[in-house]
Amino acid sequence: MLFSTIKKTHFVLGILLCIGYNSSAQEDSLVWSDEFDVEGLPDTTRWSYDKGGHGWGNNELQYYTASDTDNARIENGTLIIEAHKENFESKEYTSARLVSKNKGDWLYGKIEVRAKLPSGRGTWPAIWMLSTDWIYGGWPESGEIDIMEHVGYNMNVVQCAVHTKAYNHTKDTQKGAKKKLDNVADEFHTYSIEWEFSEIRFFIDSEEYFKFTKEEGWGKWPFDKRFHVVLNIAVGGNWGGKNGVDESIWPQKMIVDFVRIYQVN
Repeated sequence: MLFSTIKKTHFVLGILLCIGYNSSAQEDSLVWSDEFDVEGLPDTTRWSYDKGGHGWGNNELQYYTASDTDNARIENGTLIIEAHKENFESKEYTSARLVSKNKGDWLYGKIEVRAKLPSGRGTWPAIWMLSTDWIYGGWPESGEIDIMEHVGYNMNVVQCAVHTKAYNHTKDTQKGAKKKLDNVADEFHTYSIEWEFSEIRFFIDSEEYFKFTKEEGWGKWPFDKRFHVVLNIAVGGNWGGKNGVDESIWPQKMIVDFVRIYQVN
């Protein structure tokens, strides 16, 4: 009887290890969050900045600044990322790109971000994740998880995607979905994923609208290493600027109410 019990215990433990993260099977705990309660610059224990204006692989028009309250600040209990039309470092726009790299990095979990989006032609806000350690190589080999992307020339149509060596937008093979919402610029919506050992599920306001299932090989599934969160507004670019940029709409904001990360308890 004792031997049988031990065997059963090992079997159950094996199942739990293979699940990775499964909110429906196990209770999950909040392991990292930012509620944006302290006014001023973003919390440096949680966020760093990607800085520069080299186009970011997409021919984007903005220069990402660092520690500039015009482009990123905490105000009224929210994070505001704001893009401006202004000449700076040979660019005509400024914005911010916040990253949790080496301050918030996870393998599996539930990632939730509640936000209002900017509006207007030329805006390209994103809530997404990148590999922290780039074990499999540079982009797209080590993967990208787009929790939310939106382009202003197609208002209220929100998209999600994953990018890998086999599946990425340079080959037009990326895997993802889109969903039409109402008033993304005027109302908060919660954009989230549940990332497990064998699949990543994408949600808006707790409604699942896409699932990417694990395939064999890192070229199709590099999502077995730790990732971090990225929050930004790009201006123009290959996708965001496909129909040009409306120069009359700036400044534009993405307002983030919270970022919360849950993992299995």
